[in-house]
Amino acid sequence: MKEFNIQELRNIGIIAHGGAGKTSLAEAMLYNAGAITRLGKVNDGTATMDYDPDEIKRQISLSSSFSFCEWSKHKLNLIDTPGFANFLPDTHACLKAADAALILVSAISGVKVETERVWKFADEYELPRLVFINKMDRERANFIRALGDIEKTFGIRPTPVQIPIGTEQNFQGVIDLLQMKAHIFLADGS
Repeated sequence: MKEFNIQELRNIGIIAHGGAGKTSLAEAMLYNAGAITRLGKVNDGTATMDYDPDEIKRQISLSSSFSFCEWSKHKLNLIDTPGFANFLPDTHACLKAADAALILVSAISGVKVETERVWKFADEYELPRLVFINKMDRERANFIRALGDIEKTFGIRPTPVQIPIGTEQNFQGVIDLLQMKAHIFLADGS
């Protein structure tokens, strides 16, 4: 395995309410970085980060899982945390080791109570945050409403770095506002 110096290591806590898609996002990050060769799914029990038989059966994360990948000459240590209230103490403990928090917000339901709680954990550890609005391909997804919910709930003014192309069944990709480049998703998932 390649050696990294300390400046090239990033510990990223992936946090949100239960069912927001944290494990699926971690799986996609690992797959796109080439750390795994197949894109597993929570619903069929093949996700890399949910390997415990009880997690597979219940289709939820019961404890934090750790994995890593290489991206842009950095080693990213991903911490996929549970999001249901009963398991949030594990999330809180794992954020002690995080350098940053990646927070998922559903484009359907917006910010939920558990997301507010994990946001406070990130406040406690003074972690920089990136918010990822997930589930744009689902019925009733609304990017603007989710942004408004983030602003209202957390008292911040979020600055999108990507905006969606389409929504619900017409969701086709994103526009990267930093590079001013559109990324269209193909039917095969690439």
